[in-house]
Amino acid sequence: MSTITLTTWSLEMTSPADLVPAAIPGPEITITRAEVPSPELSRFLYASVGGDIHWTDRLSLTRAQWVELLERPGVETWVAYDRGTPAGYVELDPQPDGVVEIMYFGLLPDFRGRRIGGHLLTFGTARAWDLASRWPDREPTRRVWVHTCSLDGPTAMDNYQRRGFKVFKTETEPKEATPTPGPWPGA
Repeated sequence: MSTITLTTWSLEMTSPADLVPAAIPGPEITITRAEVPSPELSRFLYASVGGDIHWTDRLSLTRAQWVELLERPGVETWVAYDRGTPAGYVELDPQPDGVVEIMYFGLLPDFRGRRIGGHLLTFGTARAWDLASRWPDREPTRRVWVHTCSLDGPTAMDNYQRRGFKVFKTETEPKEATPTPGPWPGA
């Protein structure tokens, strides 16, 4: 197999005032919190969004491991819908000291390029900033961060930066070039 150079960028926002909202795409796009942790829904979203961009770290998790991840206090999954059909999602992962990581964010392939991503990222970032209002035991958010890499979608980095995220760390490493698992891993 051949080797590629993988670049990973970590980006942050340190004030809600840094958020630059994207245009709202239209009334057919709605965003709703999945308030009941559902490993089946989360695995579907993860595999469907990440199947063509090398998201593989959670594919081998058991159902019990998914439940454990999703039931942690403050973890939230927000799903974008296009007239009732899931179009993408953002998963928020609160960490100690008022930090919230946007753990996963993206759109299913058929919904990319339709100006939904900027709106979903705006919405998800705003929910990271006001997370403590829904989780009273959490301290107020003081920092929101996310990472993306050179294997992610071609507009990911631009979307993060347009929303106001700033790069605070860049890492490169050699990685074995592997095919993507696609949205139907193992099928």
